Amino acid sequence: MNLHRLLAKRLANGKPVRVGLIGAGKFGSMFLSQVPTTPGIEVAAIADLSPDRARAACRTVGWDEARIAATRFLDDATAMIELPGIEVVIEATGHAPAGIAHARAAIRNGRHIVMVNVEADVLAGVALAREAAAAGVVYSLAYGDQPALICEMVDWARSCGFRVIAAGKGTKYLPEYHASTPATVWGFYGLSPEAARDGGMNPQMFNSFLDGTKSGIEMAAVANATSLTPPPDGLAFPPVGTHDLASALRPSNQDGVLHHAEQVEVISSVHRDGSQVANDLRWGVYVVFEAPNEYAMRCFREYGVVTDPTGRISALYRPFHLIGLELNVSVLSAALRGEATGAPDAFRADVVATAKRDLKAGGTLDGEGGECVWGKLLPAEKSLAIGGLPIGLASRVPLVRDVAAGQCVTWDDVRIDPSDETYRYRRTMEEAAAR
Repeated sequence: MNLHRLLAKRLANGKPVRVGLIGAGKFGSMFLSQVPTTPGIEVAAIADLSPDRARAACRTVGWDEARIAATRFLDDATAMIELPGIEVVIEATGHAPAGIAHARAAIRNGRHIVMVNVEADVLAGVALAREAAAAGVVYSLAYGDQPALICEMVDWARSCGFRVIAAGKGTKYLPEYHASTPATVWGFYGLSPEAARDGGMNPQMFNSFLDGTKSGIEMAAVANATSLTPPPDGLAFPPVGTHDLASALRPSNQDGVLHHAEQVEVISSVHRDGSQVANDLRWGVYVVFEAPNEYAMRCFREYGVVTDPTGRISALYRPFHLIGLELNVSVLSAALRGEATGAPDAFRADVVATAKRDLKAGGTLDGEGGECVWGKLLPAEKSLAIGGLPIGLASRVPLVRDVAAGQCVTWDDVRIDPSDETYRYRRTMEEAAAR
């Protein structure tokens, strides 16, 4: 990719890539840990609700006091974005409405935006990417997180002339996880509430990974950035190991588990009885691709490529991802090459709030990973047709109608302030998609 060479040239010319970080949590801290060993990247400022906590995070990851003293720490993200000289803004808050507001502020100020906040991307990333393009800046998914890594694998396959059959990630999944709440989550993880509390683990955040919401969000981001599409009734989470990717991840009319070719899917590391899948891909990502002709199939055989029984379909996978430790790739790609490491170009997939239990009018939804709803991946056209409530706007929202367990929540089921800026931005994107 030559990013390191390009960065060295920038540094030699006395022009380091200057970055502003919003959110010094786990992902942000992992990025910060790599900065001292990456000459040419300079973190000019960090915005966090607690600047003292952000300073402490810098010390924890190994920053010396001189580097800390040279960095601005603010509690106002908008003020940080407006500081002169910042080239790339990293949005790592995990809060969808805040992420959209921060991204738009960065775009207005001519900053490239790296969106760690995939919740915001799925809520309105198509609109944000178009706004960024019109302003001449880069809007990018975050390398190191699974969606950007999957986008890279899809791009590799297509650039080589292969048709992509499926792409996605692994996770640990059982159907009962969809009903998990912050009160039950630690039992599924095999932890005591005390151990989780001592480790500073947020039960609602961890529950969003367990109940299927994060998987839906990440696959929606991939679909919107690659032209792959989701299955019509949500992810199936088939239990599949790495040695069986090519054989299992084929359309059902070819004896596979997919609904259709060119699909996103998440595979489970456990069978439905809870037993472990051999050679599981719990922490990794994959792409399944098809040889375009007999000669390519012959090359597969000659070079020991693992295929399905036909010899035509194969797969590559990456067994793990390094999250924020790899984020420099997005920062440098935007600053040095003007390219995103994945970005949405059409509204193909959505993540709709879905009732975990019977919900009653008068209650209030508590958002991603909470007690009330989980996020179900759906084709965007289906979400639009039913008026689905996106999971990114399902927090602190009152219900005006009952919703049965397993049913998608719709705009008509809730009361939302029509003047809310995030709501209006999302609805404008929906209207454009419908046209």
